[in-house]
Amino acid sequence: MQKAVLITGCSSGIGLVAAQDLRNRGYRVLAACRKMQDIENLRQLGFETIELDLDDKQSVARAAAEVLTLTGNRLYGLFNNAGYGVYGPLHTVSREQFEQQFSSNLFGTHQLTQLLLPAMLAHGEGRIIQTSSVMGLVSTPGRGAYAASKYALEAWSDTLRMELHGTGIQVSLIEPGPLSSNFTQNVNQSQADKPVNNPGIAQRFTLKPEAVLPKLHHALESRQARLRYPVTLVAHALSILKRLLPGRLLDKLLRGNS
Repeated sequence: MQKAVLITGCSSGIGLVAAQDLRNRGYRVLAACRKMQDIENLRQLGFETIELDLDDKQSVARAAAEVLTLTGNRLYGLFNNAGYGVYGPLHTVSREQFEQQFSSNLFGTHQLTQLLLPAMLAHGEGRIIQTSSVMGLVSTPGRGAYAASKYALEAWSDTLRMELHGTGIQVSLIEPGPLSSNFTQNVNQSQADKPVNNPGIAQRFTLKPEAVLPKLHHALESRQARLRYPVTLVAHALSILKRLLPGRLLDKLLRGNS
């Protein structure tokens, strides 16, 4: 039986390459995104599409109901990939911007997972995978709101994994470092005249979104999925440095010139 996987945030980047790759591997891919133009583009590529705005609880409820109908209440994989970033010094980020950051990066993911989980539990198998970030491991100046949402996603995923122990459903986090995608262009800057940009050195370690695919394959298909999958040298290095370095020394490293 063809396994059904829902992928959110399929308009570009990780979501799009994951959708194309998993379809080629024989999965039934349900590709979700927010904008109608992107949905039409996905349809032109031959995908089954789901309209989903994680910042709108009615949209999440409709999307979940559509997924359950299309799959006959049997879903194998949920790849919670969609999200965006609010950048800027914390004192310049409004409450509304902070709320929307968490709404899209955590609350919508929680609601969607909660609504789809019964379609996995009933069959005693499934994989739930989140796209986190190196910013879920460390935070840097100007990225506090985004990092806070990813730190929260990491804690949520850890708890979900433990609560689902013994059910046949495994939960994993993918933690990318710098990837070449539309993410940076779509960042919501709290100070348009003083945007927070990635340091120039980051370009030397930037990989294509396809770098995520081997990790995604393992998370979906291995007998025992890993808890976390760092992607890029930056993510691997920072995950090690956070464990080894004293906090103030790590602060100095992450502050850079700020």
